[in-house]
Amino acid sequence: MQFFIIVGGLIGLAVNGWRGAAFGALLVWALLPLVGRLLLKTAVRKIGQVQTQFLDSTFAVMGAVCKADGQVSSEEIRVAEALFDQLRLNPEAREAAKRAFNRGKEAGFDLDAEVARFASASARAPVFRQLFLQVQVSAIAADGQTHPAEHAMLLRIARGLGMSAHDVAMFEAMMRGGGAGSSGAGGGFNRDRESPSALDDAYQVLGVPATANDGEVKRAYRKLMSENHPDKLAAKGLPESMRALAEEKTRRITAAYERIERARGGVKS
Repeated sequence: MQFFIIVGGLIGLAVNGWRGAAFGALLVWALLPLVGRLLLKTAVRKIGQVQTQFLDSTFAVMGAVCKADGQVSSEEIRVAEALFDQLRLNPEAREAAKRAFNRGKEAGFDLDAEVARFASASARAPVFRQLFLQVQVSAIAADGQTHPAEHAMLLRIARGLGMSAHDVAMFEAMMRGGGAGSSGAGGGFNRDRESPSALDDAYQVLGVPATANDGEVKRAYRKLMSENHPDKLAAKGLPESMRALAEEKTRRITAAYERIERARGGVKS
């Protein structure tokens, strides 16, 4: 604030000497609170728009993803309904989400256009994109298998969001078994939680190879936890209603790390 007052004073000084400097500094001092309130209101409004678009696009794309293999299973519907609870949707919002889901199942649904709309709305809020992809992967994981058409659609969605095949692989590993240990809308594939494949998935979740030393594993885990901590995401615009999704992700990251710890007999610093 002091910086802007000084700038205002210098501009006034250049225009009308010391009298102008005093006027310029006072003018900036008086206007800054108003400008701050306007900027805050604008930021809140934009976050609200992103949240609205998130809900509409999430369920519409989820409908398309669940229909990609030709049918929507009862488990996929269960995941969608569980997400209603996680997001604390009121009755009106639930009906809107159901309409969006059904819209996504229609034959003429334009997946790329829907993803593009969400990508544009979330351009300054990447946290929403991560949650968006997380939801789509968990919807597919609900019935315990991934159809090639579903996987191809996930890659298509990721590209539309400016994300990569690596992001898809990480979430798939997280839901498949590498980050097993929680339930709800983030249910995953059926797999022996201590199988070698689950351990491979745990390394995929942390983004490190199985040959990584203990220090590399621990650093990768701490970095992911820091980047995905719900409080930190809240400071970036994540609303309280979506906190459960962020907590689900951190639980799965922790479960992956703990699986690696068990396999190694502990991870040394």
